[in-house]
Amino acid sequence: MVEHVLGKDGVGSSILLGSTSLQTGLAIPMNIIIRQCVQEDIFNLTNFAKLSNHSIEPLYFETAFEEQLHDKRIIFLAFLDKELAGYIHLNFNPQYIPFKRFNIPEIQDLFVHPDLRQRGIGGQLILTCEAEAKNRCGSDIGIGVGVTAQFGPAQKLYIKMGYSPDGAGAVFDRSQIQSGDIRPIDERVCFMLVKSLA
Repeated sequence: MVEHVLGKDGVGSSILLGSTSLQTGLAIPMNIIIRQCVQEDIFNLTNFAKLSNHSIEPLYFETAFEEQLHDKRIIFLAFLDKELAGYIHLNFNPQYIPFKRFNIPEIQDLFVHPDLRQRGIGGQLILTCEAEAKNRCGSDIGIGVGVTAQFGPAQKLYIKMGYSPDGAGAVFDRSQIQSGDIRPIDERVCFMLVKSLA
């Protein structure tokens, strides 16, 4: 069961009660709240990433929040029993040219605390982005996923949720890799996936 509520500040939230998602088949734990980031969250977000050993650039969340203020992206936060459990970005101005050309918003930097994974939190963050993208942009949404084994669980989740490769092959830092190119195999090497929301 999913309830969408609107707070006094006009920020939408999704309160997810214990059930099974019909779209993902994943169990939804009790007491999850997903809501849009507000400025007061930035300090806690930065500490959350640091304590979770999740590498971010200096002023990462400050920069992202500034883009949110200009409707270029949205940061959604997931809380489990009122404690921050994860976050996700929905970028309406993606760097990847095919997404930009066809006005496809891109899900970015999905992160759930390592101790709270495999509980359906990531899937619910993705569903929240999909609902927002469908409301704003229409038919499609995109996401990038790394090619190395550390991204294996994410690869399986995205396929399970209906995402498929866009057919352009691997990209490096959101630019297509050509035959013969030499690139380091790190988190910048991705496959770009798309899903129809129609």
